[in-house]
Formats: sequence, structure tokens, C-alpha cells
Amino acid sequence: MWNHVKSGISMLVFFTILTGLAYPALVTGLAQVFFPRQANGSLIVREGNPIGSKLIGQPFSDPKYFWGRLSATTPYPYNAANSGGSNLGPTNPALLDEVAARIKALHEADPGNPAPVPVDLVTSSASGLDPDISPAAAYYQAARVARVRHLNLGRVRTLISQHITNRQFGILGEPRVNVLKLNLALDAIH
Repeated sequence: MWNHVKSGISMLVFFTILTGLAYPALVTGLAQVFFPRQANGSLIVREGNPIGSKLIGQPFSDPKYFWGRLSATTPYPYNAANSGGSNLGPTNPALLDEVAARIKALHEADPGNPAPVPVDLVTSSASGLDPDISPAAAYYQAARVARVRHLNLGRVRTLISQHITNRQFGILGEPRVNVLKLNLALDAIH
């Protein structure tokens, strides 16, 4: 019996070192060598200070900025430590109230906009951290942002088109606009 216990302990120690130390150290090292920006969170840095990640959304509610998708994380929006969707079904009254409140906020911020509200502006993503919106959602907000910032609408629409990321490899995903990067580009105009 002692041989079985000794063998079991030896295997535990071996695999703990292999899978708990050696493998993670190897993967981390390779990531730092070949993909350092991504391995360190794809941070956006301005004047030496990180101001956000291009992978995690940030809450924008000022009318002079483009607004991103809703976040279902708690206790505050875009909480990366608590990623997850709301799990509310399409007929759940709480979801319907949330969507109605967001539509109301969008209409109050831009009362002259008769266009239908894009769905990604009134729903959260599965992770609750989505940093991107659809080009339609960005163009929907362009008139409000241009008006509040006293910019030419054409200039704002051009800025949006310059920040559209197309499908990966031409087939994966949908065209999208990173809200943080677009808002930073807007701030750079002034």
C-alpha cells in the first residue's frame, strides 16, 4: 500500500509543478514575447497613463460622447471582475423596462432623431463588457455628438467611418466601432 501512496504523492507533485507552474510560466513567457500588447490587456495609454483597454467597455453618459452598449455587470457597469450577462429573457419585464429606459434616454439626448434605435444601444452583450458598437449605432448618435460639440456632421461621420473595424479575415464577426477609441479621437479634435 505504501508504494501506491508514494506513487500518488509523486504524481501529485509532478503534475502540480508541470501544470501549475511550468506550463503557465511557459505560456505567459511566450505571450509576453510574441503578443506583449494583448498579454498586458491591450491598454490604451495617453501621456504615459493607461486610460482604458480596447477590450473592455467604459460607461459614457455625457451627450458629447458616443455611448456604448449597456453593461449588465454589478455592482457597477463594465466591472471586468464580474463579467456576465443579465440572463433576462426577451419577455422579462425587467429587460423590457431596461430597454424602454435606454430608448427614453437616447430620445431625450437627441429629441430630433427620428431614426429607429439600433438594438445594440438598448441591450447588453453576453459578457457585459463589450467595448464596441455597430456602425449603425455610431451613425445613429452622430448628429447628437456633432450638435453638442459644435462640429460639422460630415466631420463626425467621417471620423466614425475611419474607426470602423471590419470583419476579421473578412468573414469572422461583424463590422464594429470601438467606443473608447472613437471618443478619444473626438477629444483630440478640440
